[in-house]
Amino acid sequence: MTIFYAFLAGLLFGIGLIVSDMVSPSKVLAFLDVAGKWDPSLAVVAAAAVAVGVIAYAVARKRTDTLLGTPMRLPQATAIDPRLALGSLVFGIGWGLAGFGPGPALAALGTGHVKAFLFVVAMIAGMGIYEFAEYKRAQKARSALASEHHAHEHHRAGGKHKGRRH
Repeated sequence: MTIFYAFLAGLLFGIGLIVSDMVSPSKVLAFLDVAGKWDPSLAVVAAAAVAVGVIAYAVARKRTDTLLGTPMRLPQATAIDPRLALGSLVFGIGWGLAGFGPGPALAALGTGHVKAFLFVVAMIAGMGIYEFAEYKRAQKARSALASEHHAHEHHRAGGKHKGRRH
């Protein structure tokens, strides 16, 4: 049943994106063009989204379970670190160049928009690159931890490996 409600929420979100014209790159790019022919109409959409989000989080913080009875899991991180800043920068550049964000691009796929298809392919490739980089980063961290543990054991044993003859 949870999947059904998730589908309904996604459908409602997608319909909202279509109705607000967030799936139109020209509309989005006109909104971002503050130095040219700026179209501020999407600011209303953004303000409405922020208002809904503020209310939803205020209600969610007071609950331990969702309306469907599953545990409430809200983000715990509050720090703005370099990875968050870089990710935001890359997202903004992509949005400004293509006129699509992830949600609107997925919604626009249903309209047969070729640019949306290309954006989604690039987005999936970017997600793959991120996962590969995270895997390599974790692998490097594990290797460094193992080396540190090995050095500590070597030092503790008086410079000799336990169970080895020199």
